[in-house]
Amino acid sequence: MNLLYKLLNKIFHNSFKSGLVDLMTSLKQEGLIVGKNFKIQEQVIIDSAFPWLITIGDNVTLAPRVHILAHDGSTRKFAGYTKIGKVNIGNRVFVGSSTTILPGVSIGNNVVIGTGSVVTRDIPDNTVAAGNPARVLCSMDDFLLRKRKELEIYPCFGEEYLAGACDDALRAEIVEKIHNRYGYIK
Repeated sequence: MNLLYKLLNKIFHNSFKSGLVDLMTSLKQEGLIVGKNFKIQEQVIIDSAFPWLITIGDNVTLAPRVHILAHDGSTRKFAGYTKIGKVNIGNRVFVGSSTTILPGVSIGNNVVIGTGSVVTRDIPDNTVAAGNPARVLCSMDDFLLRKRKELEIYPCFGEEYLAGACDDALRAEIVEKIHNRYGYIK
């Protein structure tokens, strides 16, 4: 079973990466600017109608189902025009899954955007923001301090526990050690 899972996982990731390379190449040819060490996960949508209005910095990760929009078509039917706006994402940014970033928004450097957020206005440097609409919750320093304390309390697991490498015994160990709470994995 584990071997079959690994094989299917490899096939899926290879076809996903191949399709992603094609998509990113096309968007870059249309003007999308992307920095170094950009990571994108499955089902991310980057506005293909106006990619030249989007700039993404270095060391940025977009979790699954993130949407980055540089236009708002809701105005077209009623006003005859589509609203457009630049989107700038700084360096060292993590955007949580199912987040939507709307046109005209800048996200600063060293920022975490929480899962399911709708970013409707600028997010400053060195902050953590979340919600609908997204708002600043705390500074990055406060967030990291809280997470470092959690690392001392909750169980931590190495890379051998990651999906695809993890066998039934390691999975059972994770379930036992997190006690319906949290843990961290490298």
